[in-house]
Amino acid sequence: MELDKQSSWVERSLRSVWHPCTQMQHHESVPLIPVSHGRGAWLYDHEGRRYLDAISSWWVNLFGHANPRINAALKDQLDRLEHAMLAGFTHEPVIRLSEQLSALTGHVLGHSFYASDGASAVEIALKMSFHAWRNSGQSEKQDFVCLKGSYHGETIGALAVTDVALFKDAYGPLLRASHVVASPDARQAGEGETAADVARRAARDVKRLFTERGRHIAAIIIEPLVQCATGMAMHDPLYLRLVRELCERHQVHMILDEIAVGCGRTGTFFACEQAGVWPDFLCLSKGISGGYLPLSLVMTREEIYQAFYSSDVRRGFLHSHSYTGNPLACRAALATLDIFREDDVLAANRVRAARLTAALAPLAGHERVRHFRRSGMIWAFDAVDAPADFSRRFFSCAVEHELLMRPIGPTVYMMPPYILDDGEIDGLAARTQAVFEQVIGA
Repeated sequence: MELDKQSSWVERSLRSVWHPCTQMQHHESVPLIPVSHGRGAWLYDHEGRRYLDAISSWWVNLFGHANPRINAALKDQLDRLEHAMLAGFTHEPVIRLSEQLSALTGHVLGHSFYASDGASAVEIALKMSFHAWRNSGQSEKQDFVCLKGSYHGETIGALAVTDVALFKDAYGPLLRASHVVASPDARQAGEGETAADVARRAARDVKRLFTERGRHIAAIIIEPLVQCATGMAMHDPLYLRLVRELCERHQVHMILDEIAVGCGRTGTFFACEQAGVWPDFLCLSKGISGGYLPLSLVMTREEIYQAFYSSDVRRGFLHSHSYTGNPLACRAALATLDIFREDDVLAANRVRAARLTAALAPLAGHERVRHFRRSGMIWAFDAVDAPADFSRRFFSCAVEHELLMRPIGPTVYMMPPYILDDGEIDGLAARTQAVFEQVIGA
């Protein structure tokens, strides 16, 4: 009976749902998994099989599925206010969230503008930068700069500052050209070089461009410490410090896309803290609501805010989303911040990270593994001589081992929720190695 129910959900989904980031024909050979419910780090299907969510359901779930503390906050908020437009109105959850986030930056970034998803946050930051320069009398500053291999979303503006061909090439005619500078990816280090040497070399490429085109450049956008969608390319924090100095020297805004790497993923709440810098714009989404509800925001400085503050409506930032600052999503975010504070999550994660890193040591030393790396609660390694369909084969094999993992090309990564116990940590390491050896040896 349960098997029939499972098959029914799969068939109905294939008939009616167009799934994201998917070639739908592949589901003729790789069946969908209809999820029945989630508890903690696990997702369950209708047959009762479970899967350890080792990638936090696309990097969003921080404290497990059906977390009782976030659930309780949402149930309380549901009886108070589910939504109200944020134009002309305000409400307690969005005010408290904005204040708490500002405090986490030492009030350097004191203003938050809300949307629903990461790509929208990137669009907002790009528009704000362009418009702020125009309002300041520097309308020639219209260019944007991104890093080689960068990913910032799949809407038109976000794609323009994305450098992943798989996502971008088909829509090239729709996109405004941007400048692409060298990535500080530490895997590029030559013999005798360090990650810091690669960072310096990449920063010199930014310096060259800023020297040539600085008066026309509005902003550079960077995923700090980890360029995720290009294959978890990790870099030294020195790069951010060097680029921050160049931005100040050449009057270029720095946009940091912390959509994936914020909220503790790299070991500090904001990734940029490890470099000791704050940007002009900081984009957050994914984990900020604990993986519960769509929410994104852009944090910015007082001087940016003042560039729009005027009696002239045309100088205002006329951008909106119907669900901007949704009270339920903001309340989920507040519950998420409460857990960070009350459980000293960043310190607890250091203990978890050390155990998982140790448990992965045999895999790190595997002859078919290169560039085993970690940043906070993100682990990644590259498969040597991986078959063309490595990612799909790994995903399917992982499912058989009760794991949800989704490699990026030949790069296997783990980005688990911050709640794994010792048994789950050891099991994740052992099963990942078993899957890898099965797939790479097939």
